[in-house]
Amino acid sequence: MADQSDLPAGARAQDAAVVVSLSEYKRSLDPVPVTFHRRELDAILWIYGRMVGEGEWKDYAIDHLKDRAVFSIFKRSGEMPLFRVEKNPKLAGKQGAYSVISTNGMIIKRGHELQQVLKVFDKALKLID
Repeated sequence: MADQSDLPAGARAQDAAVVVSLSEYKRSLDPVPVTFHRRELDAILWIYGRMVGEGEWKDYAIDHLKDRAVFSIFKRSGEMPLFRVEKNPKLAGKQGAYSVISTNGMIIKRGHELQQVLKVFDKALKLID
């Protein structure tokens, strides 16, 4: 029995299944999440540090999702985020991949370049209750 092929009758060796790496298979099923690159995080954290120094912001969270990356900014860690800086590559060809979103979900600024979008924080933004 050891000299017999495991292929079905009439099948050739070229029709047999190909050995695939398990990591490649998992990557094809579960795509890599969208992340911020080092320079993008550097720009965001520079502004975050400045605002923490001014006493405006206290905490942050970073989420890497399948369709977008989100940097959430909090006044206190138990609250809703004051602002979210989002990177959505699907919108790169349209309105721009980067956006700053307020607590209520309103897009404050959107664009193709992160530096331009982050200029919205150069002005003194305050939440109105």
